[in-house]
Amino acid sequence: MTDRPATTTARGRGAGRWVIAAIALLLAALCVSLAVWQVQRRTWKHQLIEAVETRATAIPVIAPGPDRWPAITENDDVYRRLTATGTFRHDREVLVQAVTDLGGGFWVMTPLTTDSGFTVLVNRGFVPRDRTDPANRAAGNPAGPVTVTGLLRITEPGGGFLRSNDPAAGRWFSRDVAAIARAQALGPVAPYFIDADGTGNAGGYPVGGLTVLNFPDNHLPYALTWAALAGLCLFAAWRVLRLPR
Repeated sequence: MTDRPATTTARGRGAGRWVIAAIALLLAALCVSLAVWQVQRRTWKHQLIEAVETRATAIPVIAPGPDRWPAITENDDVYRRLTATGTFRHDREVLVQAVTDLGGGFWVMTPLTTDSGFTVLVNRGFVPRDRTDPANRAAGNPAGPVTVTGLLRITEPGGGFLRSNDPAAGRWFSRDVAAIARAQALGPVAPYFIDADGTGNAGGYPVGGLTVLNFPDNHLPYALTWAALAGLCLFAAWRVLRLPR
């Protein structure tokens, strides 16, 4: 049995070094692209935070009617301060599971038939589990015309994390406007809902004004991490190519 020629072995090792270096360079390029993406996301997030802070504290505008629904987008309209006048349909309210600073319980989603003739869902606020029965908070359910002020929120289709909405059983884990409208036979409704502000309700419930305006901003640490990994990959490629032949 003969030994493999030394030149063949050397060539194989040389090719292996180039393959490893090429993989390291590809990984470095991927890490750089991810770092750039995180920087772009950081810029977008800061613009969003500035826009939301401006919208949420502005003078409220009339809730958009059907002629403006197609133009509503999350980037341009979410958390815009709105006002709407109309009558609540308390018999069609839906309870959506919620976890808030007040503990676990439910959001009270109630249709509001506006004076303009269209229907919009209003998240009137939070109730604990012992207040889910409307009879236990009847004082907070006005029968006549009301004016609601709050923030525009985009529908939340599907359900919560690993939990799908079950309209037939009356179990809701997200504020899915279209699904709630179908389940409650509301007809056409606005493609958004209104998070009511903290104006107090008689009897104390529901508790409004609990919208969380807090956006995680971890993009810079992520970008630095990806950049550091890119540097390590480049060093690995350089080190492999510098190995003795």
